[in-house]
Amino acid sequence: MSNWTPNSNHSLTTRQGFVVDQIREAILRGYFKPGQKLDQHDLANLLNVSRSPVREALRTLAAEGLVQNVPHRGSVVAELTLKELEEICLLRGMVESMATRLAVPNLDDEQIAELKAIFEELKRLEESSGIIDLDQWQDLNNQFHNTIYQAANLPRFMALIGGLRNTMAPYLRDYINTPEHLEASQRGHIRIFETCVNHNPDLAAKEIMRHLEESKEHLQAVYNKK
Repeated sequence: MSNWTPNSNHSLTTRQGFVVDQIREAILRGYFKPGQKLDQHDLANLLNVSRSPVREALRTLAAEGLVQNVPHRGSVVAELTLKELEEICLLRGMVESMATRLAVPNLDDEQIAELKAIFEELKRLEESSGIIDLDQWQDLNNQFHNTIYQAANLPRFMALIGGLRNTMAPYLRDYINTPEHLEASQRGHIRIFETCVNHNPDLAAKEIMRHLEESKEHLQAVYNKK
């Protein structure tokens, strides 16, 4: 199955949790592509487990929207239409802008310092020439946004945001590594960071909405070229 090498260390988690985490990570990192069949026998061999935890893991990931059960094919990585992705972008904009509006007034000096450190590292990566490390960009981007949203202290919001973001992740990787997206992403992160530092919740929420709207436009451009 592609070039995926799962992490064999699952001493700190249950076998079931280990299998779910490993398959989810493989999907989010792009090792398994949208529409790709997920063979239970192959996965069990790769993860050195029986088929039972793999079967349960695929059910869990189907509930998360990352896996679909297709008649006569079995489990495949979820393959979404452009309309579905546009809907997810709309939902993300609504939820993440609200989380931002509630979070920004709560950002203290320590959280701002943490956000600045992540922002600077993300900025260096986005400014680098050549092909960037998509996994590193994805991690830093998630850290940047999560550092803001967590200040709202709304765990259900965070869970919802994480689920929506994960559903989009395999598709975002298709266009991240382009000069156009990196420039737009950097501009968005600069605007968001500045509004957070200035403790302007309404403007920060608008910039988050604008940032996600630009993501939707890039996705549309990718699909229109297919």
